[in-house]
Amino acid sequence: MKKNNIVLIGMPGVGKSTVGVILAKVLGYGFIDADLVIQEKEGKLLHEIIEEVGAEGFIEVEERVNSRIEAEHAIIATGGSVVYGARAMEHLREIGVIVYLKLPFDELSRRLQDIKGRGVVLKSGQTLRDLYEERVPLYEKYADITVDEHNLNVEETIEKIVELKDKRSWIK
Repeated sequence: MKKNNIVLIGMPGVGKSTVGVILAKVLGYGFIDADLVIQEKEGKLLHEIIEEVGAEGFIEVEERVNSRIEAEHAIIATGGSVVYGARAMEHLREIGVIVYLKLPFDELSRRLQDIKGRGVVLKSGQTLRDLYEERVPLYEKYADITVDEHNLNVEETIEKIVELKDKRSWIK
């Protein structure tokens, strides 16, 4: 399989799905929302899976599903916790370029009002800031490219990704 996909990673609320759908249209790619793939394979909503098997169990499900995604010329929007699964991240890196959509914490917390309803994996007693500080080093570790979305709207974020794609010609 060729490395001709773009894989979007980042915290919940950075716009991976929103940016992904529009980016797919702009580039003429397919679009895969990994969270929807998980829901389809498991026959349950994300928050139902988390309630049933807990945060650790969900991460195992997420890793299994993400490590089996097969795609060509697709934008793959992952769940925010995908970076906890090394096997999934290695697979995604093999089939695509990993783009980290980065937002400062203050902007992110403004966007994320209903964190539980979004199916966000929070451990007991963990705050959004704790989660942010835990995940950012993982996003940075796996990212081939980082797009800083600070003060950018969706269109500007997409322009930046397309510009980087054209400049670096990472995908044929």
